Amino acid sequence: MGISALTPPLTPGDPLQTQLEFADNRILIDLCGEYDRNLARLEHELGVQIIRRGNQLFIMGEAALRTRAAETLEALYARLAEGRPLDAGDIDGAIRMGGDPLAGEKQLEMFRTGQIEIRTRKKHVIPRTKAQQDYARALFEDTLNFGIGPAGTGKTYIAVAAAVNMFAEGHVDRIILSRPAVEAGERLGFLPGDMKEKIDPYMQPLYDALNDFLPGKQLAKLMEERRIEIAPLAFMRGRTLANAFVVLDEAQNATEMQMKMFLTRLGEGSRMVITGDRSQVDLPRGMTSGLTAAERILEGVKGISFSYFTSADVVRHPLVARIIQAYERDEQS
Repeated sequence: MGISALTPPLTPGDPLQTQLEFADNRILIDLCGEYDRNLARLEHELGVQIIRRGNQLFIMGEAALRTRAAETLEALYARLAEGRPLDAGDIDGAIRMGGDPLAGEKQLEMFRTGQIEIRTRKKHVIPRTKAQQDYARALFEDTLNFGIGPAGTGKTYIAVAAAVNMFAEGHVDRIILSRPAVEAGERLGFLPGDMKEKIDPYMQPLYDALNDFLPGKQLAKLMEERRIEIAPLAFMRGRTLANAFVVLDEAQNATEMQMKMFLTRLGEGSRMVITGDRSQVDLPRGMTSGLTAAERILEGVKGISFSYFTSADVVRHPLVARIIQAYERDEQS
């Protein structure tokens, strides 16, 4: 498979074109997608035209855009050739990263090559933006990391994937996931059930992430053995979290005192990740977010890193990014 300029042009009047040839026509069919919808997505996002003829693809447009489209197509083809599925999110990620993160490298080589893939029992997680790639690297390199940015940027999802990976590799003995239950107290009293049943709805996103990475029976067994714990932030007081991968999600809803309490739970052999969105603070008016305070107080402290995300890193529906941008513009006006 290679790239070359076509002469004469495929279509009269098009001065420059790029040709790609693929050996396996079955993989090429998956690459193009049903009714060539994957090609249409690439055309729309990159501003090129792609024509398929047999086992060849012809790309037309500006030289730099043609090169980018060709690299993305080759990376996606390589992913499919490895037997890995392809969805819309993978295509978006390849476009944002120029195709690089889909080349398939061994986990042990990911820092040397700059290509990161977090492997878990059920799926592999590949960062889809530069910010996500830097964040994933920081999770493995730094003892304490803050992931700060809007919803939908993969902060919690990537952190839980890293936790499962490090647990499976034997680097930690436990996974502890926590969230502030900002509605805890009287306002939950009317709900049926015991405290766990009242709190679990707030923890559901963490359960969902774990279910993506671990088989159901294994997850249930690990939770029964308390090797994986999901608990409200208030339940962390008085504990020392040693040899664990610890994630505090929705940290913007922790108070200053709660944040200090949680950070000082860090024990030997542990790693800690704090994720939050400063634009979605649900604390009572006038109360300072513990995330904002920690960001200010801990800046420059050795062993602590900060990863920042913007609306450009949103990996949900494209409309989510535009919604976030609209709110940001409104706040600045």
